[in-house]
Amino acid sequence: MMLNFARRMLTETEPRLLARFAYNFGYKGVRSVELYKRRLKRGDYFPPFLFISVISSCQLRCQGCWVDVDKPSHKISLEEMNRLLNEAKAKGNSFFGILGGEPFLHPQLLDIFAAHPDCYFQVFTNGQMITNEVAGELRRLGNVTPLVSVEGSEIVSDERRGRLRVLSKTLEGIENCRRNRLITGVASSVCQSNFADLVTEGWLRRLIEMGVHYAWFHTYRVVGPNPHPELALRPEQVLQLRRFVVEMRNKLPIAIVDAYWDDKGEALCPMATGVSHHISPYGDIEPCPILQFARESIHDPRGIYETMNRSEFLRDFRRTAAKATRGCVVLERPDLVREVVARHGARDTTQRGTALAEMENLEARTSQHNPGNEIPEDNWMYRFAKKHWFFGFGAYT
Repeated sequence: MMLNFARRMLTETEPRLLARFAYNFGYKGVRSVELYKRRLKRGDYFPPFLFISVISSCQLRCQGCWVDVDKPSHKISLEEMNRLLNEAKAKGNSFFGILGGEPFLHPQLLDIFAAHPDCYFQVFTNGQMITNEVAGELRRLGNVTPLVSVEGSEIVSDERRGRLRVLSKTLEGIENCRRNRLITGVASSVCQSNFADLVTEGWLRRLIEMGVHYAWFHTYRVVGPNPHPELALRPEQVLQLRRFVVEMRNKLPIAIVDAYWDDKGEALCPMATGVSHHISPYGDIEPCPILQFARESIHDPRGIYETMNRSEFLRDFRRTAAKATRGCVVLERPDLVREVVARHGARDTTQRGTALAEMENLEARTSQHNPGNEIPEDNWMYRFAKKHWFFGFGAYT
């Protein structure tokens, strides 16, 4: 399987892009995690990976979205992004997740990528704005992988995304990526309405036929102003998804990403481990994308490293979450989220101003933490990578 995947990467992507991925993401990404390990020994906390929402607007209206896409648009400017990225690079960071809204609505997004050829960017996008011209520019830049969101069949996609003909437009974007030989991923928020369609070998084989190189399965998060709890997965479905991912990694020539389990199959939360935090379109420094509360921002004159490292709010959130669960504290213990927010007087970072009320209305539910039902990694490469570069980092001891 791994040889077939390597053959796909060598024949379906441009060698220059593959080399940039191997160096900027692979080598430098590993180095950034090693630097993080060293910082932890000193008691310093600055995540090796930052996720940055560069703009709040989007042309879709997805179920369960927590971003104020229907409010006046706000974005991080090119100047602000350059300063943020340069400060993070100075501490060894090289990989950045770019979110929105829809990132490609940012008028200077390609300029941001061009200004940092020594970095690697993963863009979470609905794919509808990836024209052949845009894909061609991404190919020229060579330091970007589009991660295109697909939510199921045409009917399910229209319902989940709040617009018509969503899937066909998204598939056009994926085809433009394939045509330009980009390293391309597909992300899916797995929920009740698409579980049967997406958690199948047939779906992964279709992705391979479309030229997709990696898939990322998220479990649906019941958050936001319209949380749609009826879409949440049951514990046995989360376990089924985990088993499916582990099995398919040994069977099909496509990489499968997950962010919720370590090499032993034990649950983890990237926020609680400190491996990543989130920057909002307003510059607010939040624990993670779905936790829309903050005390600090990127505009703090101390700079991003000192600001995040000295943040008692982020430190308390990490400790409280890790002490309560190896899963998602938002889903399992929204009461603790409210307590930490109140303890630090954190501000609501949404435009709608209802984030705390939304937390008060959430009912506690299960997440990926399912003690006694751990499914360890079976593929040696995933097992090795997770054991050394994606684990609990001492958060749960």
